[in-house]
Parts: sequence; structure tokens; C-alpha cells
Amino acid sequence: MQKIETVAALEALYGTPAPASLRKVAKTLNTSYRTWVERAKFCVLTTVGPEGTDASPRGDDGSVLRILDDRHLALPDWHGNNRIDSLRNIVADGRVSLMLMIPGTNNVVRINGTAVLTADPEMLESFERGGKLPRTVTVITIGEIYFQCARALMRAGLWSGEDSSEGLPKPGEILAAMTDNAVGGPEYDTAWPQRAKETLW
Repeated sequence: MQKIETVAALEALYGTPAPASLRKVAKTLNTSYRTWVERAKFCVLTTVGPEGTDASPRGDDGSVLRILDDRHLALPDWHGNNRIDSLRNIVADGRVSLMLMIPGTNNVVRINGTAVLTADPEMLESFERGGKLPRTVTVITIGEIYFQCARALMRAGLWSGEDSSEGLPKPGEILAAMTDNAVGGPEYDTAWPQRAKETLW
């Protein structure tokens, strides 16, 4: 395999970006990008740290991100598996990226910036849901925000309504195979939907 080892060689293959791909980038939230952030219930948070990179899905039943001002967003960390891979990375290296997706549109909005974690009581309490609080909130400073070309989602037919899940191994099956049946199995998969429902926040 012949590797591409310089940026110059890479740019020679791709040429100059079209003007629109550069002009769409904003440094703060304008009206259009603010609407996107307000409407997005799902995003992927990517981070980088000493042990490598991480991408983590984040979602809510309303806006997944809270707009603090034109340059700052807040992302509460609700109940999960407590691996805290993304959070460890943010503490070590504040660089983050977000991909916001909204069902029905093939466009994606991307945010690159930096982040810090807080467990400030006032901040946590502002996200209270039925007596439950996030354990931390990620505060993101926007470096740049822009929409992504729609071709990837168009190629994948992501919002076509097609159910492609038939035959996929379930989490309980994966756990059982990896642990010689010490963990997981059919009981895990049977119990999971109700357990998840009860611990969404």
C-alpha cells in the first residue's frame, strides 16, 4: 500500500475547495445555526486524549445542547455506563467536536471547539429532571460551526425508514460470547428495555 504522507500530496489529489465549503463556516452562532442547535435532539461528541480518540452518542427528548450564549453550549451528562471515556479525555485535552443530526434532513451540522467539565451545583440544578441531576455538564466553546455536505446520509439512506437490524447480534449475545456466558445472555436482552426506560435520566 502506498501511503499519502504529506498534506501537499493530499491537496494535490483533491484540489481547491469550492467557495461555498469555506463561506459556510461561522465562529459564533448565527440565526440559522442557532435554530439547528435548538432543534437537534441527538449529536455525536468526539474527544481526544492520552489513550486515543473517542466518539460518544448523546441524546435527549428535547434539545441535546443548551445555548448559553453565541459562543458557548452546555451538554449535561445523563445516566450511562460510567466508563466516562469522553469525560476523561476532556479533562486531559479539551479539544472536542460535535456532529448534530436531525431526522428527516440529510444535512449535518458540525462544531469544533474546546470544552471543560463542571459539577457546579447551580449548573447541575438547572438541568433537573424529575428530581434527577446530571453528574457533570460539559461546557463547549465554539471554535467553528458549519453544515456538512448531505451526500454521506443520502448514500446511506439513513432516514429511509428501512429497518436493517434483522440478524444483528444483541448486546447480551456479544457479552455472553466474550465472557464464556459469565455475563449477558438472553436474560440481559430481555431485561434491558425496561431497565433503560427506568434510567434514562
